[in-house]
Amino acid sequence: MSKALSLKLKDEVFQEAEEILRRSRRPRNAYFNEAISLYNKLWKRKLLKKALAEESALVAENSMEVLQAFEQFEEELN
Repeated sequence: MSKALSLKLKDEVFQEAEEILRRSRRPRNAYFNEAISLYNKLWKRKLLKKALAEESALVAENSMEVLQAFEQFEEELN
């Protein structure tokens, strides 16, 4: 299913897109769909990176405790 929308672009962005479309002979609709899809993927990655950093910070202290326990265990074996 497709949705129709009204979109205002800066003149320079529109002209650049039109030049690319003219040279590539691609339909405008397909071009903008692909561009928005790529931008969505970029933002999903940014949001995932942020979530992973936050979750990593939450468990950092526990991770260090586990690491120290393993190091102590390794020292005891030697």
